[in-house]
Amino acid sequence: MEYGICNLAVVPMRAAPNEQSEMISQILFGEAFEILEWAEKWVLVTTNADNYTGWIGRLQFTMLSHMGWLQLKREKAPLTYGAVTQAWKKSDNTILYLPIASSLAFFEGNSCKIGNEKFEILGPKGDIENFTNTAKSFLNAPYLWGGRTHFGIDCSGFTQAVYRLYGINLKRDASLQAEQGDTIPNLYEANLGDLAFFHNKDGRVVHVGIILKNEKIIHASGKVKIDIIDEKGIYSEELKRYTHDFHSIKRHTALLW
Repeated sequence: MEYGICNLAVVPMRAAPNEQSEMISQILFGEAFEILEWAEKWVLVTTNADNYTGWIGRLQFTMLSHMGWLQLKREKAPLTYGAVTQAWKKSDNTILYLPIASSLAFFEGNSCKIGNEKFEILGPKGDIENFTNTAKSFLNAPYLWGGRTHFGIDCSGFTQAVYRLYGINLKRDASLQAEQGDTIPNLYEANLGDLAFFHNKDGRVVHVGIILKNEKIIHASGKVKIDIIDEKGIYSEELKRYTHDFHSIKRHTALLW
């Protein structure tokens, strides 16, 4: 088996090996993956963080040794907590602007080493805030299918990013996240930080958001925003109608305070 690691700020993961294919996710700086298949300009990979499979460009990563792969599997790399963190690439004196929840792989002192490159983290890598403030830091981030950053994010990318900062690894898609955690019987028993899921007309989970206090939910729909939630679903005051049909609530006990 061969392995790779992202040495750019953010790399698109596509459904098929061509530039016109839809972006299904993104790989962030320092995230490692298994290489499943090589194509002319592309590689098929499965990510270490969430076991998600897709295609990335051959020029958008560097190789990772088996020993390095095992080390990253064994030892969790520290994450960046700011919306943007600067990393100084020493070999060519350039700056990378790392998105939130980037992995500072092989971190030592104030630097991380990826492949043969050394990156110095400029300034603090950020501090974790309280859960509500962390979630609200994404407010007004535009919706982007497959996105995982403040500059474009989808519903499950948003929940995944927030939870990851608190040490909980969610799967990539809303339908997969709905299979994780403990089921809460009804909305009235939901706590701050619980995940709320919503289904389409066929009953399939297609949307997810994070429960806030006072019957509010924060979620990515058009942009990251706060709406009203009740037993029927999400009500948009902006649109004056229900936009998502309620499905279920899940709780991750590791998030309890």
